[in-house]
Amino acid sequence: MKFLVVTDLHQKASRIPRLNRIAESEGAEAVLFLGDVTDMGTAEDARVILSQFERPVYVIPGNCDPLDLPSSLDGVAVDMHGRAAEVGGIRVAGLGGSNVTIFGTPFELDEDTIYSKLRAVSAPGMLLMVHAPAHGTLDHIPSGASVGSPSIARIVREFRPVAVLSGHIHEDIGIVVKDGTLYMNPGPAMDGYCAVLEVEGGKASARLVAPSECP
Repeated sequence: MKFLVVTDLHQKASRIPRLNRIAESEGAEAVLFLGDVTDMGTAEDARVILSQFERPVYVIPGNCDPLDLPSSLDGVAVDMHGRAAEVGGIRVAGLGGSNVTIFGTPFELDEDTIYSKLRAVSAPGMLLMVHAPAHGTLDHIPSGASVGSPSIARIVREFRPVAVLSGHIHEDIGIVVKDGTLYMNPGPAMDGYCAVLEVEGGKASARLVAPSECP
């Protein structure tokens, strides 16, 4: 199954027509939205934005989204915060928000909560959607410091997902494969980034789509 992977739109809805064109041209069957739909906006703002996608959307909140986003998605998207679902025969598990930051943003979780909520929905070989990255992978800020979640890294070690999809760190865009797991930060959609992910036969492959690519 092929997915369009989007994160960190930060309320720039003007990017959505291009994202829809990419989904169409790539044959993506669904959108996996990794959070920060809004930029400290409301749940209604998020609903308006998510309703503009032309494919089914599976979404988690980011740290800049409102706390009531997960409960406000009926009719426009599938809430994946602390949940798991079968999507095209693939187990997808999700957790939104971020580990604690220095900024005091609306949707932050302590490490014990991150671990307990993720463990409750995790299974070996899952496709994992998180807003914050696992500590040590695609989590470096410009100073070089790693600011990802140790609890997410622990879940990855325990369950070995086929892929770990994260955003949050706008500067650490990329695809990394470690111990058979594909990690990806597609880059901030607010700046024109996204990615295409394909999962087939228990294996994942992915391609970043740069802002300069025009479908």
